[in-house]
Amino acid sequence: MVRSKLQHCVECDIYGLGPNCEKCGDIMSPPSPLKYSPEDPQGARRRQRQDAGSDEWVESLPSAGKNAKEEED
Repeated sequence: MVRSKLQHCVECDIYGLGPNCEKCGDIMSPPSPLKYSPEDPQGARRRQRQDAGSDEWVESLPSAGKNAKEEED
């Protein structure tokens, strides 16, 4: 059973629905999604490695937009 009709060309780095790349003619391969588990057995170790929760880590996160501070007030 096919996981997805979407295919990926490694040579051109483009996506398509056919078996061959429209740009270079090379064989397309299915893209592999990242594995995800709701339990996240390595989550605690990953957060510790990234020092998640520290002030420096919080400052490195992207903001919601220019007016994010104004909406909080």
